[in-house]
Parts: sequence; C-alpha cells; structure tokens
Amino acid sequence: MADAYYDERSKKLDQLRTLGVDPYGCRFPGVQANADIRSHVEDLGLEAGSTDPAGTARAAGRIVLRRVMGKLAFLTVRDSTADLQIGLSKKVTGDDLWEVVKLLDLGDIIGLDGNLGRTKTGEITLWATGLTVLCKSLRPPPEKWHGLQDVDLRYRQRSVDLFSSPEVMQTFKARSRIIEVIRGYMCGEGFLEVETPMLQSVYGGAAARPFTTHHNTLDLDLFLRISPELYLKRLLVGGMERVFEINRNFRNEGISTQHNPEFTMMECYQAYGDLTDMMAIVEGVFSSCIEAIGGGYQRGFRNIELDFTPPWPRRTYTELLREYAGVELTDIDSVRRKAAALGLCRMGHPTHPRMDDAVVTNKLFEATVEGKLIQPTFVTEYPAALCPLTRRKPGDPSLALRFEAFVAGMEIGNAYTELNDPAIQRENLDGQLTGEGDETMRVMDEDFLRALEHGMPPAGGLGVGIDRLAMLLTDSPSIRDVILFPLQRPLRSHGL
Repeated sequence: MADAYYDERSKKLDQLRTLGVDPYGCRFPGVQANADIRSHVEDLGLEAGSTDPAGTARAAGRIVLRRVMGKLAFLTVRDSTADLQIGLSKKVTGDDLWEVVKLLDLGDIIGLDGNLGRTKTGEITLWATGLTVLCKSLRPPPEKWHGLQDVDLRYRQRSVDLFSSPEVMQTFKARSRIIEVIRGYMCGEGFLEVETPMLQSVYGGAAARPFTTHHNTLDLDLFLRISPELYLKRLLVGGMERVFEINRNFRNEGISTQHNPEFTMMECYQAYGDLTDMMAIVEGVFSSCIEAIGGGYQRGFRNIELDFTPPWPRRTYTELLREYAGVELTDIDSVRRKAAALGLCRMGHPTHPRMDDAVVTNKLFEATVEGKLIQPTFVTEYPAALCPLTRRKPGDPSLALRFEAFVAGMEIGNAYTELNDPAIQRENLDGQLTGEGDETMRVMDEDFLRALEHGMPPAGGLGVGIDRLAMLLTDSPSIRDVILFPLQRPLRSHGL
C-alpha cells in the first residue's frame, strides 16, 4: 500500500510539471507565522461569515487536512507555530490554479496569499487569492495526523514526528528556550561562556567509559570527552574566574529512559566560591527556566506533583542511607551484608574481585535511596573515596564537600567544593577505587596536575544535565523525548 501511495503521488508530481508548476518550489519571502496571522484576526474583531478585504496575509506550511467540495476547498496548513485554515474557491483561483488544487495531497508544502476572515462557524480562515506549490510530498503522513504511535518509529523518524505532532514541536521549542535561558542566567551572573575540547588525549573528570577514536595525521589515539571538568579548571588557573560551558559529553555506557550515550550538560566553575554557591545556581537556573516557559513551580511529571519552589531541602548521604537502607555509613560490615542481600555484591567469593567499601556503599545508596528522592533535594557529604576531585570536609576527611541534586529519583546536578591542592590531587588520582566499572577513573592527567601546581583559586564547580532538566519541565517520560535524534540500534530492514 505504501508503494501504491508513492506511485500515485509521483504521477501527480509529473502532472504538476506538465501544468508548468515546479513541484519543489522556490524562494517564498514575506511569510507570516500562522500564530501571528490568527492573533491579527482576533485583533481585527471580525464577526463570523465576514472578510476584511484590507486584511491580507502570506502563509506557508504543510497540508494536514484537505476537503474538496465541488468548486470549494478547505485546507488546514500547519507551520511551526499553529494550524491555519485556508479557503479556496474555483471562482477566485481560476481554472488553471484549480487544477493544481486538485493535485494537492496531505503532507504537501504550499505557500498562500489571501484575505483574512472567518467562516460562518467562526473559524479563522485565509481566503486564498494565490497558491504556490513549495514541495510535493511523495510519502503519506501518519494516518489521520494523530502522529506516529510507535515510540521507536517516532525517534527514528523525528522529522515526521515533528510535523505530525504539535506537542512534540512544543517540547523541543521549550528545550531550546531552556538552553537560551540558562545561557542568559549564567552570563547575567558574570560567567564567561567558553569552549573546551571534545577530542581529548586524556579523558577524565568523571567515572565513565569513553568512546575512542584515532587521528591519522598525528597517529594518536583520542577520546570523546566524558566531561569538560579538567579543562575548565585549567581556565581557573589561567585567571578566568567564572566560566561555563553548555557542552556535549559522550559516555560509552547503557541506554535507558534516563541515559543517552551523547548528552548535554551545563558545567560551570566559580573562583572563590564553594558548593553553597553552586546550590544557589541550581535553584536559580530552575527558577529562571520555569518563569520563562511557564507552568509554575508546582508541576506534574510522570503522574507525580513536584514542587520546585526554592530553597530545596538539604539532606546528608549518611542520614538518607540510615533512613532508607537501615544501615550506618560507618558500619561497613552491615553495609556489605545489606548490599549482598540485595545482590549488589558478593560476600567472600574467592574468584570475584573485592569492591572497595565506598563502591559497595554507593551501590547500596543508589539501590535503596535515589528512587525515593522525588521532590527536589540536595544530597550532601558523600564518601570522600568516591570524589577524587573534591575538597574534604573540615574535621572529617572521610566525607567530601559535594552534593548531588535529585528530582523524581533522577540525578540532575553534581557539584563540588573543588580540590586545589596538587599533592592531594595526585594522591587521589593515583589511588582510585577498584571494582566493577571503576577502572574508568584510573587516569592520571599530568598536564592538569602541572596546571594545579601553578595555583588554582578555591572554587565551586557544578554540572547540570540539560536533557533531564528538559524532561522534568516538559513532563517527558524519556530522555529520548527531549533529544531530537537519540541513538538507536540500526534497523536491518529499510522498510521505513
């Protein structure tokens, strides 16, 4: 059936050419947004059944509805802002243009000139006096313009998803607005936007597996960055006291509703600050975005009600582990027994490498606590062994001056009071944790350490996940709903 539609539309394309019409159009300047046209008609105050001969407009978009009734036709044309009804009369268009109207299909892109009015039922309508074919669509749109119903197909055919589902278009407009607002907020706070390398000879700044590549000219293995942290800190050394980057990171790990191997973060560093300043930035970023896109501080996400009103609660890692796992952070035997009972580690297995205490503890925290952190919450005082780039808590070096921000059970931000002692930094990087997956942090960046030896001011550092932030503020259940082209496994068939 799909081939039959294609063949039928191809014949119409040839018929258009026979009529002297270019089926792929040309420049069509002066187009007004459908939303603006509709707003203008509202301002005119036209009554039902009336037309304003002086109220002209030029519109363009994709046909999403088509009704031909004898010598009268009604089309609904969709652009990125709204739908607009188009009225066409053979008496006005003339015989030649009417032949073109009869060759139009759903999905075709057209341009129109005409007079503004309302039908007898009050529908805002552009009564066309001219029509230009801008692109003939050879494939039919999703049935009845209800959008793509197959979730996997939606991600694979995002172009179709966007033009057939206005709510999807609005989600990505909101995402774009969120990034614009974050950039404006950070610049307003005196931060300088910078760019750091995505191709790195030494990866670092996070516990993650990198993607690898090779530069032929230099005969050099390189990594796609897992974090910009170590380069941004070099800028602190250089005297850039407040820097931020809205960056793409790449981690060669799993895919889920919360993870995509390629993702976007806003990472910033503030000289002479600490993690309390970073908390204020997180709250400020969320507040600014909420005010920009609307919806209020109390908003739904996955059928739960979230309250983003600042200040957000502060809870320590220790008290949360006690509350939800029933163990004390300092009682590692109890922690290991609890973790083993949940299948997170093995007790005394001779062939299984023993995971460090901090790794086991954090696996238990992830399994028992993180899913319970529904309302926006800052979790503070992580085990220091998990945080090699972080300053220790005065009076208790077993804890790090770090927080993670959680909403709806997802981590959406990670921040430190940054470590700037080069000797301790070297010691931490040299003695990284062992265990499942943690070999990825066993990387020594001598150039970064050399920079620290020149002196880095005390600082606070923060990373905020843009994709997850967009999920929360647009009520999108999956990270793939807010990434235009998420990574998908290639299809064996080319039937799309």
